[in-house]
Parts: sequence; C-alpha cells; structure tokens
Amino acid sequence: MGEEELDDYESTLELALVQEYKAVVGMFDFAVETDRRFYLANSVAVEVRSTGTPTLLEVTLTDAWVWDMYRAARFVPSVRVLTFRDVNIERLPNEDLQP
Repeated sequence: MGEEELDDYESTLELALVQEYKAVVGMFDFAVETDRRFYLANSVAVEVRSTGTPTLLEVTLTDAWVWDMYRAARFVPSVRVLTFRDVNIERLPNEDLQP
C-alpha cells in the first residue's frame, strides 16, 4: 500500500468516525477528554488517588463511546482511566432545552 492509498484509507476512516460521532452524541450526557482519548459517556466519576505531585486521578466512565478510528467496537460498558494529566469533563447540552 502506497503513502497516498494509506492517506485515503485514514481519511475515509476519520470521515466515518465523525459521521458516527454526530449520530451518537445526542445519546450521551458528558464529553470527556484525556491526554490520550476522547469519550462520550452517561456517567462520570473522578477520584483523587494520590495527592502528591503529580496528582493521580482515576476517572470512571459508564455507558461510553470511544473516539478511536482503529477500534472495532467503540461502544463500551465501562472505562477506567488512570492519569497524571488534565482531564476535561463537559456536560453536554440537553436537546430538550435547545430552541
């Protein structure tokens, strides 16, 4: 496979992932971004596991969707992330509240 074919293949995968994201985002309450992945989830819990420097965080997600174009199954029942890095958790707007 040549470089151009590989680029086309990855572009096709990324476009399919964006389309899937748009189709499923309304099913979730939270968007969660870590240094390695982006998730959609319906439940998020964060615990501080170590108060030293750096701080170790444990993030538990349930009923999640993983942004990863190379995963065969992006819907997962639970995810556990241990990280020393920043975690961004955003509550997604409720579609019922939008005009």
